[in-house]
Amino acid sequence: MQLAGAKVLVVGMKKSGVAAAELLLSHGADVRTTDIKPLADLPEAQALLARAGLPFAIQTKGVFENVDIIVLSPDVPADLEPLREARRRGVLVIGEVELAAPYLLGETIGITGSNGKTTTTSLTGHILREAGVPVQVGGNIGKAVCAMVESSRAGTWNVLELSSFQLETIFQFRARVGVALNVTQNHLDRHHTFESYVAAKRRLFETQDRNDLAVLNAADPVCVGYSKAARGTVEWFNAEPGAVLRDGKVWLQGAELMNAGEIPIRGRHNVDNVMAASLAAARAGVAPPAIRSAVHSFQAVEHRLEFVRSRGGVDFYNDSKATSVDATLKAVEAFPGGLWIILGGKDKGLDYTQLREPLRQKARAALLIGAAAEKIGHVLEGAVPLIHAGTLDCAISDAAAKAQPGDTILLAPACASFDQFKSFEHRGEVFKQLVRALPEKE
Repeated sequence: MQLAGAKVLVVGMKKSGVAAAELLLSHGADVRTTDIKPLADLPEAQALLARAGLPFAIQTKGVFENVDIIVLSPDVPADLEPLREARRRGVLVIGEVELAAPYLLGETIGITGSNGKTTTTSLTGHILREAGVPVQVGGNIGKAVCAMVESSRAGTWNVLELSSFQLETIFQFRARVGVALNVTQNHLDRHHTFESYVAAKRRLFETQDRNDLAVLNAADPVCVGYSKAARGTVEWFNAEPGAVLRDGKVWLQGAELMNAGEIPIRGRHNVDNVMAASLAAARAGVAPPAIRSAVHSFQAVEHRLEFVRSRGGVDFYNDSKATSVDATLKAVEAFPGGLWIILGGKDKGLDYTQLREPLRQKARAALLIGAAAEKIGHVLEGAVPLIHAGTLDCAISDAAAKAQPGDTILLAPACASFDQFKSFEHRGEVFKQLVRALPEKE
């Protein structure tokens, strides 16, 4: 890919777009930028464009013309009609991850899945760091991949969380270790069909070669299917001889690693995350005792089954990152019962029917908020008492007033956040602020 002198359009000027533009400039490209939002709403882009003198235009059909390469930020749908037309003209259309690939030094561990990506990526980076292995972590969390290029070095590992949005536009990007945790319905508003969503994540294994490792979940049928497309060696978790939970213990490559009860993060799904991270870390050269020690010192990722507070015998947990039905199911599984669960937000075209039986068994009530409240309420009617709270603050107040000692108030919305909040992080922060502001019970 020749960048020097190439006319390159960066589409989407948030974190990833800014990082892409910076990398393009460093390689002598003729860069222009666009976004559906005005520049006034893009503070990071404002600073770059002012410093580098780059042109910016609101996204229209015309901005896609007269360019050699188009680089997409992850939040830009790859099937926009102007992009289809550009491809027909022979324009190279890639994502920010693909742009970074030729310049990212060291080896890469790429981690995808519908749920658990952030925890497993963070845990893998933590294990390598604690073991003294040079590592940097980024991708869909932390730094954009293009922003990691400058600090990358030969002999360093790049641990990347990779979403379907990032993977659907890769061609030559290659992960020495590719990990798929699970694949369940998510982002159907973007990918339109489950098959397209599955195919986007499969790209991680299709771009590997025979010297690489594919770490796959033997208990997930889609991941089992990925093994047929994998070009590298397949190693399983939830199956021997890879990593398995047996008799309350985690076994790694045929040897006992640790008791499952030693894992400091809550939920059976986090045992899967530990097994996957352990297999990836082992390929990076970390010995089992060092893996075990690092797992012991790992702390839960913010907004992922994060304990916030106990008040009058009632526990509050923030799982704002549970933006799919499957993620919410995993959160519910982590508790014995007595749940007051807050659901709702921006619907992603998902089917909420699977929540009926688990909530019938474990929930005192479901408190519904946001744009998807009516749809979720219709699906859950008769399975669990419903409280149409509307907003997060009303849901917290209502649940806090009714919950009894031993109960848990859980934010696990099964929806995106963009109807009432800027991001799932923003939603989680507001939840924590509101919970911490509740007066102590007398």
